[in-house]
Amino acid sequence: MAEAADFQGMHPSPARHWLRRTGILFAGVPLLTGLLQWPAVPSAAAAAGSSAQAASGAGSVSVSVNSLTPGAPGEDDTITVSGTVTNKGRQAVTDAHIGLRVGPLLNTRSGIESVARAGDNIQSVIGPEVDDKYAQKYAELTPGVSQRFSISVPADELSLGENGVYQLAVALTGQTAAQPWEQTLGVRRTLLPWQPDDVDTKTSTTFLWPLISTVHTTAETGSNEQQTPVLRDDDLAKEIAPGGRLDRMVALGKNLDITWVIDPDLLASVDAMTESYEVQGSGDTTTAGGHQAAAKRWLANVQSAVKGKEVVALPFGDPDLASLAHNGTSVTGSLSHLKEATDVIVNTVEPILHVKPTTDFAWPVNGAVDPSIVKVATSAGADKVIARSDNFRETGDLSYTPSAARPIGGGTTAIVADAQLSTVFQGDMTKASTSTLAVQRFLAQSLALGLQTGRQRSVVVAPQRTPTASQAQTMAEALKALQDEDWSESENLTAAAKAEPDPAATTRVPSAASYPSSLRKQELPRSAFEQIARTQDKLNTFKVILSDPSRVVTPFGRALNRGMSVSWRGRIAEAATYRSGVEAYLDGLLDQVKLIDKSETKLSGRSATIPVTVQNNLVQGVENLTLRLTSTNPTRLEIGGDAYEEQPITVSGGHSQSVKFTTSANANGRATVIAQLYTQDGQKYGEPVTFDVKVTEITATVMLVIGGGVLLLVLAGFRMYTQRKRASAREAQEAQKQNRLEDEGTDDGPQNPDTLAERPTKKPESGPETKEPEAGSEETDDPEQPSDPVPDTAPGNADPSGTGERVDR
Repeated sequence: MAEAADFQGMHPSPARHWLRRTGILFAGVPLLTGLLQWPAVPSAAAAAGSSAQAASGAGSVSVSVNSLTPGAPGEDDTITVSGTVTNKGRQAVTDAHIGLRVGPLLNTRSGIESVARAGDNIQSVIGPEVDDKYAQKYAELTPGVSQRFSISVPADELSLGENGVYQLAVALTGQTAAQPWEQTLGVRRTLLPWQPDDVDTKTSTTFLWPLISTVHTTAETGSNEQQTPVLRDDDLAKEIAPGGRLDRMVALGKNLDITWVIDPDLLASVDAMTESYEVQGSGDTTTAGGHQAAAKRWLANVQSAVKGKEVVALPFGDPDLASLAHNGTSVTGSLSHLKEATDVIVNTVEPILHVKPTTDFAWPVNGAVDPSIVKVATSAGADKVIARSDNFRETGDLSYTPSAARPIGGGTTAIVADAQLSTVFQGDMTKASTSTLAVQRFLAQSLALGLQTGRQRSVVVAPQRTPTASQAQTMAEALKALQDEDWSESENLTAAAKAEPDPAATTRVPSAASYPSSLRKQELPRSAFEQIARTQDKLNTFKVILSDPSRVVTPFGRALNRGMSVSWRGRIAEAATYRSGVEAYLDGLLDQVKLIDKSETKLSGRSATIPVTVQNNLVQGVENLTLRLTSTNPTRLEIGGDAYEEQPITVSGGHSQSVKFTTSANANGRATVIAQLYTQDGQKYGEPVTFDVKVTEITATVMLVIGGGVLLLVLAGFRMYTQRKRASAREAQEAQKQNRLEDEGTDDGPQNPDTLAERPTKKPESGPETKEPEAGSEETDDPEQPSDPVPDTAPGNADPSGTGERVDR
């Protein structure tokens, strides 16, 4: 039995035999140890390594299958298998050859997965080797050295029977110095779909091709009219550059029958890069981005690739529906962000790609759903939810995989993607051996699914959200091979959703308890949604005071959508940094509109005006603001006749405005005054400015001095008035005297003043001659006008003044 085990690859057996025999000999015949020569015993390290290989089932030679063409051969095809063999042991392998072996037909899809998992197990039954004329021989395999092989064999030499999936193994046999007999030292299993006959019913296959990236764009924009966008990094330029991940996704998907699934944020970010843009640096610095040409080229390629294909657009930023359902719905306003992210889809995608996208699909992470996730997904208008069969499991006794579409109530349809087909391309696909096995697994699972029943079915494949370039390459190879086969035909996602559901398929949404714990640990916490809500409240306050709110509403609204993105899963700290950056930038803009601090103000009277200055450092004007000045002690200091006064505020961009408030002091002392800005809806805006007003009361002495001065001014004015009045009377008296003299003439000598009143007044004769005025007369300086007022005083007495009588000079 020991020898038989050795032939099956149990090479540690000789070591154990030698050790056991040596131990017995040393115990029984210690004196003969110096006389006898025993064969060398393998080192303990070698024995330990051999034991480890036996435990894992792997041989000492590694076999890699790097290419298998065609992936699903026909009867007239020649199958070519290429790869490498590497001796991982410490001893050279001699008399080695590598050949093909065909295993039994695999009747179940789970059997296919078992073969894929046990790909290098030499202990499992493999099957007989195909004719050794198709084998490749090696004289020696040196330890640590890899050698290539390539075997071509006609399909009819494999003795394949009925249609189905067969196990195809590439096995290496040989011997070593320690085990000098032929044995299997290495094997690599793969899968061979066999469908040479035409099928009556083809499986309709929908393959989702995701164009999704991580978050790259911030809320920050330039102050210029174009609002130059600012990206948090320049990694997106690497993805869209020739050979980059997204570049490969577009180039590969162009020639495939697929349904494109696109995040509008990706398109918006690349579109922003086609013009001037900035990239955040260390601290608050930014550098100019220089990948405009690459952005334009990539968008042009996307436009060409999606032409004539179905484009399914996710909500903007690809919000994490599960995180929102489990941790965000209890935070006010969270669902409104999902609605906004859905509403902007068409206005983002259609102008860039020139196609009208489908917007009624929701895609939770890994297709894991529960009732709360479905409720959130449909709250924004989606009526189709993409799930996955490893979460949405069948509970009936179906012997086949049903169609993807399942009505789950409320007018909602669950599109259940096939888990085994969808997860084939995960892992490292940079190795040719891994990629080749993934392609064969995909083809094998597809054929096995199609052979389950003769019913017409629609199958959906939803791979990982952000495939690497190598994963995308593997996906494309598998899909191209599938589309060349007769058992499958392509179908878009909308058609799959409209396919007739299988009446026996499960339509019950999994419970919350069945949601995978591994996914729940990666979800955004409640604090994330609380921070988003807090930032939204600040944005609501800010936008109502702006003359052009769109300059902040759009960039900040989209940034809040990005803060809920699926791409933050597993990067919780980085997500928190992004959200904090958005909030901090908004706080900085809010602080650009503020009150200027004031020092203590002194009032030296009963009333005065107090100026308060509002500063606007934004590039646009602010309005709809009210400035309120409040006295904390209105019994000492009133403002506007009350405890406070309000005035509307409008300030142009980059300017300041001073507003004056009228105050009334009622008593000496200090009074604290608070200046605060308010929005139209009565919400406080910014920080208040508080300052003291010192009131100095006017004293009685000062009042007496002021009163005396006023009295002197009044008396002086009265004296001036009386003097002017007396002067006017004298002038009138002199005028009358002069008139009498002219009437009496000068020829008859002196006139009797007593008869003067009786004589008629002599009118002057008309003529060229005029009488010269007497010296000292004011007649020429101030002639009497008809409009002059009649003097209101009697003519002065011409007689000499009596004793003690005052004479006006």
